[in-house]
Amino acid sequence: MTITDVKIRGLYQEERLKAVASVTFDNELVVHDIKIIQTSTRLIAAMPSRKDTTGTGRIYRDIAHPINIETRKKIEDAVFAAYQEAVEAIKDSQEKDNQEAVEAIKDSQEKDNQEA
Repeated sequence: MTITDVKIRGLYQEERLKAVASVTFDNELVVHDIKIIQTSTRLIAAMPSRKDTTGTGRIYRDIAHPINIETRKKIEDAVFAAYQEAVEAIKDSQEKDNQEAVEAIKDSQEKDNQEA
């Protein structure tokens, strides 16, 4: 299976949950709600899960998950790359907004100085 698309939905800066992703395989199958979580040492990609109500001791059970390490690594690498791109895009947007705000203040100050 080839990963053909990764979408990052919702970025969260202040919490352990950093983002939620959807991954498309072969333009035919999509897995939603892969969570990007910050642990004390690294980011992890948590597969979609639901609350287990059968009382087996586990609180959540995966709905979908990779069967082998290679597939998990491929999914994690794609999700983390898309996450980094989304974070960089936000940073670039914020820098652009800050630059525009500084330019607007300078223009306003120049205008005030000319009028004085």
